[in-house]
Amino acid sequence: MSEQGFQNQAHSNQHKNPQRKLEPKDILLPPGYTIDVFATGLTTPINVTFTSKGEMLVADSGITDGNGKVLKLTEHGFITIADGFHPPLTGITEYQGNIYVAHRRYVTIIQPDGSKKDIIEGLPSNGDHHNNRVIFGPDGKMYFGQGTATNSGVVGKDNDWVKEHPFFHDYPGSRITLSGQNFQTSGFLKSFQNRTVTTGAYVPFGVETYSGKMVDGINRASGSILRANPDGSELELVAWGLRNPFRLRFDRFNRLFTANHGMDVRGSRPVANSPDEFQWIRPGLWYGFPDFTGGLPVTLPQFQPEGKPQPSFLLREHPMQPPHPVANFPAHSATMGFSFNDNPSFAPIGDVFIAEFGANAPGTTGGKPLPRVGHRVSRIDMQTGQVHGFALNRSGLPASETNGGGFERPIDAVFDANGTLYVVDFGLFSGAAAVPRTGVIWKVTRAS
Repeated sequence: MSEQGFQNQAHSNQHKNPQRKLEPKDILLPPGYTIDVFATGLTTPINVTFTSKGEMLVADSGITDGNGKVLKLTEHGFITIADGFHPPLTGITEYQGNIYVAHRRYVTIIQPDGSKKDIIEGLPSNGDHHNNRVIFGPDGKMYFGQGTATNSGVVGKDNDWVKEHPFFHDYPGSRITLSGQNFQTSGFLKSFQNRTVTTGAYVPFGVETYSGKMVDGINRASGSILRANPDGSELELVAWGLRNPFRLRFDRFNRLFTANHGMDVRGSRPVANSPDEFQWIRPGLWYGFPDFTGGLPVTLPQFQPEGKPQPSFLLREHPMQPPHPVANFPAHSATMGFSFNDNPSFAPIGDVFIAEFGANAPGTTGGKPLPRVGHRVSRIDMQTGQVHGFALNRSGLPASETNGGGFERPIDAVFDANGTLYVVDFGLFSGAAAVPRTGVIWKVTRAS
């Protein structure tokens, strides 16, 4: 079946699912660009990748049914080539004939014969954030981001996972000395009911700390970039001090970059106006979590939540002065997958196209709703660090807010070998639940 034939099939699927209206004209682009619907009817698509043969693979995060999946586009539409991955499945990559799948606590390969093999397990992904998509560097090693357990370094009532993992917490990447700040929380576990609980940083819920307490670093640190051989051996720490380095890519100069999420206004230590970051990752550096955001200390007045205390430092001494990001995004933009442009006819060489998932739920992120943040694809000018809107709904809002037919939750932006940009749209939510079969892949081209 031709690409046009597949699109016709996709539009047919759309009519079977009236929950998602689609109208490319609702998306505003710079002059000379066109956006079309490439595929519909997908469930929580989180990542697109192309194999060495040019085949399109799509990852289903698995959050709707507890079953992460890897799909392949064929002449007959998408078929499942592997499933059974622990949700959330956060990304897939093909390397030397194997498909590398990142899913909660694991990196698993799908081998050419279709069999699966876990090559890394036991990653610290039982908390708020998880191990993310694997990529490969010029050294032939795999690299991936590992998110933090908590919002800002302290386990609290915002961490529902404590009920299942009561001893879990964040782990630093090098030895740190704590300031001794503790936080009081009303007990929400059976063992702590009807009494106030005191919890410090980098310790389990209900454990106090003191000024000068030292915590040893580990390789499998929270909020880190990790590296290993293609078979999963020799896992090592590259850098840490990131909250949730969701996606990584190397540019044409073999520099490593990540999209990193800022902190929320929630939990025992809420932080306001914490930007999302686009960071250049260099080995051995500390990037500021939990005491800096956007390269600035959380002790600045701009990071104080309304009606709540000014955040103070959790670390008595900092490993170093963290670097400033290449670019900052507004709080709760939720920057996700990105790609570097290599096609001079599409845009300036080296510029970044990045998907912004957006966040409108104060119950999730805290603070006030930010309806005009995210829900778009932006372009980062890598010469200046400036962020420019590239593709966004004409309303500036997610499509469901206006009964429009444009973007809902962009989560990946990937170029194919011909320089066409594919934007993965995660789909609709009903409350906090993702709605099956409302995921979309959009295709962006530029007239020659």
